Amino acid sequence: MSKVKKKSSGTGTIALNKRAKFDYFVDQKFEAGLVLSGWEVKSLREGKAQLVDAFVIIHQNEAWLVGARITPLLSASTHVVCEPMRQRKLLLNRKELDKIIQVTEQKGKTCAAMALYWKGNKIKCEVALVTGKKDHDKRDTERDRDWSRDKERLMKHNT
Repeated sequence: MSKVKKKSSGTGTIALNKRAKFDYFVDQKFEAGLVLSGWEVKSLREGKAQLVDAFVIIHQNEAWLVGARITPLLSASTHVVCEPMRQRKLLLNRKELDKIIQVTEQKGKTCAAMALYWKGNKIKCEVALVTGKKDHDKRDTERDRDWSRDKERLMKHNT
């Protein structure tokens, strides 16, 4: 009797929005489900996603992911017309959605997509309420990052 290993649907992070951490102060994070079609899930299994300019808009009390690119696989999407940059609906509960609506109406606040990742066999999107950074804040962040890197190097060489 042979044992058949079940193929996992994927592990960990699919895509990160590294630019968002540089451009914004992250205030609060939420986990949202995504409404996807079949070819999109197959592409995400292969890691074909980008969240560089992705953000969340609220339209008719629903959250939508805009600007996320999921590149279609040639083999998986032969019979379907694929739109890599289409708007995708985010699945949030009412309390989270109300909180996002309330905070994004304030000046200087927005909602950005931070990451796409697997949770079991589901694909989740981490969205965050963020505040924009000024240029001097970005320089401070870069300076702190450089200093922590140099500090690690010094500690490593001294021990």
